[in-house]
Amino acid sequence: MMKKQQIAAQLYTLRDFLKTEPEIAESLKKVKAIGYDAVQISGMGPIAEENLVRICSDLGLDICATHEGGQMIVEEPERVIERLSKLHCKYTAYPWPHIIPSTRAEAVDLARRINASAEKLAAAGQVLCYHNHDIEFMRMEDGSLILELLYDNAPALQGEIDTFWVQAGGQNPADWVRKLSGRMPLLHLKDYGIHERQRAMFPIGSGNLDWKSIIAEGEAAGVEYFIVEQDVCLKDPFDSLADSLHYLVENFVK
Repeated sequence: MMKKQQIAAQLYTLRDFLKTEPEIAESLKKVKAIGYDAVQISGMGPIAEENLVRICSDLGLDICATHEGGQMIVEEPERVIERLSKLHCKYTAYPWPHIIPSTRAEAVDLARRINASAEKLAAAGQVLCYHNHDIEFMRMEDGSLILELLYDNAPALQGEIDTFWVQAGGQNPADWVRKLSGRMPLLHLKDYGIHERQRAMFPIGSGNLDWKSIIAEGEAAGVEYFIVEQDVCLKDPFDSLADSLHYLVENFVK
């Protein structure tokens, strides 16, 4: 069953409060005070890795994963390996296609390039995952989805399914978690709802997604970290992270 220490905060949610090293330190202190025990590194301003490790260690925050630039992951995986090593972190994710495929052949080529980097990270004891948006649910000329082609042609690649973006792409989040069972150490949690007649992101439990099914599939799939992210918040981002953590702990932590 889910343990509280498996729930992490994706720091991209707080990017407006992470522009300088003092802001980073203060925001991480707030994240720990909310009750999170782990964070995913993304969206922050310049800070030396050793300083970030020290701040998190002093607060008792586990750096569970990062997001690195897609182009750097594909073209300079050695830099990613070095950064993860400095952060004492095993997981990272390719966050956005730096080349958006328009044909099956282009999607397969991108998958193979990502796979080459995933193999290099694996040789260093690290894991490359893939973070989807809705664009990966475009169908190619043969009817296949970009996301299917990426996973089918990159066997060394692991998953970081994002629940909101799966729903936005017209798919079922729980189904995709099940599809990647045994291959998905990271799961991005954000709720999907409607605000002023437009789709919007909500704290977990206050939108329309079926969290009972999603979390159950995540636990069965072997997810190691359930990572709360909200790219755009309708209220204070810290309060949004707090609401999501409270819902998860109250409903799923045993």
